[in-house]
Amino acid sequence: MKNSKIIFFGSKVLYFLILVVFIALLLPFTRTFFIGQGHRWLVMLLFSFSLSFTLTPWVRYLAKKASILDYPDNRKVHHQATPLLGGIAVYIAFVSSIFINNIYTKPLLAILIGGTLIFLISVVDDIIEIPALPKLLAQFMATSIIIGSGIVLDMFPKTPLGDAGNVFLTLLWVIGITNSFNFFDGMDGLASGLSIITAFFIGIVAFQTDQPFLGWIAIAVMGSCIGFFPYNFRLHQPATIFLGDAGSNFLGFTLASLAILGEWADNNPIVSMATPLLIFWVFVFDMTHITLTRIISGKVTNFKEWINYVGNDHLHHRLELLLNSKKQSVLFIFFLCTCMGISAIVLRYARTVDAVLLVIQAAIVVILVTILEARAKKQANKD
Repeated sequence: MKNSKIIFFGSKVLYFLILVVFIALLLPFTRTFFIGQGHRWLVMLLFSFSLSFTLTPWVRYLAKKASILDYPDNRKVHHQATPLLGGIAVYIAFVSSIFINNIYTKPLLAILIGGTLIFLISVVDDIIEIPALPKLLAQFMATSIIIGSGIVLDMFPKTPLGDAGNVFLTLLWVIGITNSFNFFDGMDGLASGLSIITAFFIGIVAFQTDQPFLGWIAIAVMGSCIGFFPYNFRLHQPATIFLGDAGSNFLGFTLASLAILGEWADNNPIVSMATPLLIFWVFVFDMTHITLTRIISGKVTNFKEWINYVGNDHLHHRLELLLNSKKQSVLFIFFLCTCMGISAIVLRYARTVDAVLLVIQAAIVVILVTILEARAKKQANKD
């Protein structure tokens, strides 16, 4: 009892101190001082973190009052009704950090407009659960907005056919990553933690490649998620709030868009292509794996079945079977994502042959994880 009182008191003190940081950063002269010292990144990080951290308990309270909860069922891993809408705190913290620091351009505004569209329909989905097709159409519209602003993958030559191919790949990338983030919001802290790691490495590579604007945006995403993370991932207790579709879809869309917005290499197409693939490796691997296995096994036979199918065959579910622990599964995925992010940093200084070797290394990791998962599944079936 005494220890619980100390922990409760300590958490209140921490909340108060972080609230003080947020209030201090609202003052123009505080931000001007740090920016004048060349530390805009620190302002972005602390502002988004402190606002998200202080706002999340209030969002949790409102979600409880409105009974906007995620209830346990046979395909979910949590065992008690948990408030949704945590994505509201993350969204507000990120957008506020962008506007209070006056760092917006046409491409960023397109990302914000598209992200807001996805955020709003996902909030509705968290409240009343809408069908998959309207959500997919909203993602298509949001991606079309960023394409219209010039955020397009540049994989094919500038010809009518090449332009069509680039637009198709952009749609595939953004919608695929957006949904993959949503799929990873299936265990405590997984989607928010992966968002922190992904944004961190996007930011690092952005500063490496002299793209501070992109780095600041990534840091704002990271700070918003760090502020939310303590409520969403606790080692010995369940999460007190979930991101919900509003948070996971918004984060997936935003980070996928930043990957296209960035210029990852000068005159080296292999490095330019491999850098975001390594940073987003976990998401690409999971989406590719479940799509292929569901088609091969006959679980989905057409597009309608594919968008409506909900299963427990994602990477975190398979690793839970292998490791016999949800927390260890989450931490292992964090480790994988971090390793691939480090490879993306090394890639910046690599020759073409080194870049190819790093991609091969990532492929070997994919094969090893797949083999281990298959063995665990086989053993579980025997038992």
